[in-house]
Amino acid sequence: MHSAKEVLQQFWGYSSFRGEQASIIESVINGKDTLALLPTSGGKSICFQVPALMKEGICLVISPLIALMKDQVENLNKKNIPALYISSGMSLYEVHETFNKATTGYYKLLYLSPERLESNLFKEYVQHLAISLIAIDEAHCISQWGYDFRPSYLNIANLRKQLPNIPIIALTASATPIVQEDIIKQLHFTNYQVFHQSFERKNLSYSVFKVESKINKLIAILQSVPGPSIVYCRSRKQSNNVCTLLQLQNVSADFYHAGLHYNERNKKQQDWMNNTTRVIVCTNAFGMGIDKPDVRTVIHFDTTDCIENYYQEAGRAGRDGKKAYAILLYQTEDEKYLNNIVEERFPDIADIRKTYQSLADYLQIPIGIGAGNYYDFNLIDFTQKFQISIQQVIAVLKVLEQEGYISFTEDIFLPSQVQFTTNRITLNDVEKTHPELDVVIKCLLRTYSGIYDNRVSINEKQIAKLCKLSYEKVYSNLQQLKSLGIIDYLRHKETPQINLLTNRASASSLEINYKKYFERKQQYLQRVNAMINYLQISTCRNELIGKYFGENSTSACGICDCCLQQKSKPTSLQNFTEIIQHILQSIPANGISVHQLIQLNHSIKKDIFWKAVEFLESEGKIVHRESVIIKL
Repeated sequence: MHSAKEVLQQFWGYSSFRGEQASIIESVINGKDTLALLPTSGGKSICFQVPALMKEGICLVISPLIALMKDQVENLNKKNIPALYISSGMSLYEVHETFNKATTGYYKLLYLSPERLESNLFKEYVQHLAISLIAIDEAHCISQWGYDFRPSYLNIANLRKQLPNIPIIALTASATPIVQEDIIKQLHFTNYQVFHQSFERKNLSYSVFKVESKINKLIAILQSVPGPSIVYCRSRKQSNNVCTLLQLQNVSADFYHAGLHYNERNKKQQDWMNNTTRVIVCTNAFGMGIDKPDVRTVIHFDTTDCIENYYQEAGRAGRDGKKAYAILLYQTEDEKYLNNIVEERFPDIADIRKTYQSLADYLQIPIGIGAGNYYDFNLIDFTQKFQISIQQVIAVLKVLEQEGYISFTEDIFLPSQVQFTTNRITLNDVEKTHPELDVVIKCLLRTYSGIYDNRVSINEKQIAKLCKLSYEKVYSNLQQLKSLGIIDYLRHKETPQINLLTNRASASSLEINYKKYFERKQQYLQRVNAMINYLQISTCRNELIGKYFGENSTSACGICDCCLQQKSKPTSLQNFTEIIQHILQSIPANGISVHQLIQLNHSIKKDIFWKAVEFLESEGKIVHRESVIIKL
């Protein structure tokens, strides 16, 4: 078996591990359950990908983000590491195919969502998978005390019962001490190790500015600090507006949010990654899985609701180790927003029931059915029809998710799907009577295995490239084949989806665990208060972040705005008195040259030294003639 360092060198091209990576990998290889707390850009993926290659069998990777799964698998395959993923956009046939591949012994990693663990298909296949390791990304999602609790993560505990001897590595970039304890408890860790890599970023300068005009301050920052930048905004509309204002100032900027089409989001992201666009103005939909090392500034145009979110987003600056800046802009309105947000995020039970009823009416789901079904959900249309605020709807959707009634996916891309629905004889006739469709028919049959018997995902752009046709022509041909009854064609979807996890209940019988609900509300209040404290403190911001995550060894960074302000503060009255006495005592009876006096008091800052000299002269204690100072 190759050593961990040899595997790292062979597939990643690195000669050594960073931080705690080597120790974490050793723990996993030794079969221990492992909790790895690594800050943003700490190299979490390598901690399970390297052991996966060293062990016999396949590593099961549980991740909540489809886009992140897809990106990681593509990157692994480029490195000649055989990996697979299963997402909600796949047809049943494709899921079967992927599981079948996973059982061959060739593939080393299989990525899937926590929801998939409870599917009958997974339960059927899991016995045939030679699982060597279970990796849980974003492990804080398993804790109800975490800032992003997802009930589906609790399914992992059942997996632990099925595979009691398989080690688990849980990874997160943002877990407070209470969340760390809960992760260990929920995953039933016994023989385990916990690794903390410092949350301190020595090259990252944190600053907070309370300003009258955010846009003016933003432009000033971008003008004074060159290089790629991310600007985070609270809403889609805000990201669009800020982008427009930057463009009017000739700043190379673009906007990004989950409401854009999949291809448009990809293009904007790539333009920024390639430095075609300098500044990306975005909502928090941007950034997860993005690894651009040369980001010089991450600027929050609006405050986040908790330090966990802020730390993750700010941490996307300066991953190359060079000086970078994390800047938060706020106004009095932002403080009011934080003070009111707790009640918005945790609405009254009556409001939850009312919104649930409206949701069922909007989706037209009768009582007693719907479990397992996906429904298109237009948030703006819903809020307008039922006159409910967007904030309340989002809050209720989160509550319904946490209580196990639904899952809501806003950032979704379901690919186009095709299945042939006619027999071979009819197909041959169509090829003769409609020769213009022949090239697309043959391409479908040759490119997508199983398409005659099952619905499979297709890519119209790939077909256009293979057939040397325009995208519009391919789409037109597919629509024509559908109208002729030759294929069943479902065009890709980017509409947010609500997945009903249980049959629709009546609003009055909706069961909510009130005790846990109010406990979560209290925890959230504490997180919001910590964020307000971050805005208002005068001590080191880096130190505050470290302590928030349970790291008491973090010292003052010296480069955040608070530390720099401390350095520039005028000397206290007591210190100034001591300085005056020190200077006076160092002047001999026959006087001394200014140069010599400065040398004798070289530890005193020059501006303070001259203030002391001026004070002594004004008090008649000394006289300053030309370059000589005489004591009176």
